[in-house]
Amino acid sequence: MSNYIKNMDFSKVLEMESLVEYQDGQVVSRTLAQGKPLSLTLFAFDKGEEISSHASGGDALVYILDGQAEITIGDEVFHLSKGETIVMPAGIQHALMAEEQFKMLLIVVFSL
Repeated sequence: MSNYIKNMDFSKVLEMESLVEYQDGQVVSRTLAQGKPLSLTLFAFDKGEEISSHASGGDALVYILDGQAEITIGDEVFHLSKGETIVMPAGIQHALMAEEQFKMLLIVVFSL
């Protein structure tokens, strides 16, 4: 049997938000799947932590699991809270900053 999803239990009910923990002064990540055509990664950002501006080779969907984030896409700035989502298009510069501690699920979909 081949497992395409990693770093989480199978056939068990889990709370997504609890699969990654906050750490002081850090951005913590937990990769759940990686490759073509997609990657799934959980992140926990301490307040004030960020990922600087960069572009992705795929469309990147962010789903906020907890807290508040400032997300910049191109020249636009968005403020997202728990339960909200946004798509950062492939090839467009984007950045993320923790206005408060926040956790997110990142799904990046690549072209085959």
